[in-house]
Amino acid sequence: MSTESRPRALSYDIPHGTARSSADGAAHTIGFELSFPHPLESVWAAVATPAGLRGWLAAADPFEPGPGGAVTLRWLNRGPRGALREGGPASDEGFATPGRITAWSRRRLAEYTVDGRGSFGFTLRGTLDDDRTRVRFRNDFTGDVETLPAALADWHQHFELLGEELRGRPTDWSTWTPARFAELRAEYALSPS
Repeated sequence: MSTESRPRALSYDIPHGTARSSADGAAHTIGFELSFPHPLESVWAAVATPAGLRGWLAAADPFEPGPGGAVTLRWLNRGPRGALREGGPASDEGFATPGRITAWSRRRLAEYTVDGRGSFGFTLRGTLDDDRTRVRFRNDFTGDVETLPAALADWHQHFELLGEELRGRPTDWSTWTPARFAELRAEYALSPS
């Protein structure tokens, strides 16, 4: 038996994510269905290259593309011990999570498994006219069920930042604050499950 939240639209055109939990409440799956008015190559570069990832998600070094490749993501919105940053000077001293690239198909699928985040991946689909890309996102992880609103809010905010990255406005991590995250966490905590 699992619980599942119902999708609904939130601000910034990012649809509400869904969450399912195992019967014992220890294993969780978060999903987002996204659509961006950008060609497949642009979205692929944002989700599957170090330069693209840095603009909306995390610094990636090392980054060895392909199945089994090493990857360490340094979350620039978090301090070295993992707590949310309150802003301040840009730094590569964010919370580091080492892992591996667990699935890879050029321009179509990038999946990462990193410490503390479980496995998460992006499946890309382009339209016939190549001016819009659909992204199916999935994150499988273990943890306390009470962390789901925060996990949904975190990914939701990162997808808002991905939209900005795709518009040519990468995140200035030195000005990042947890205000939007707190707003989203409150919205997800109120969502029916």
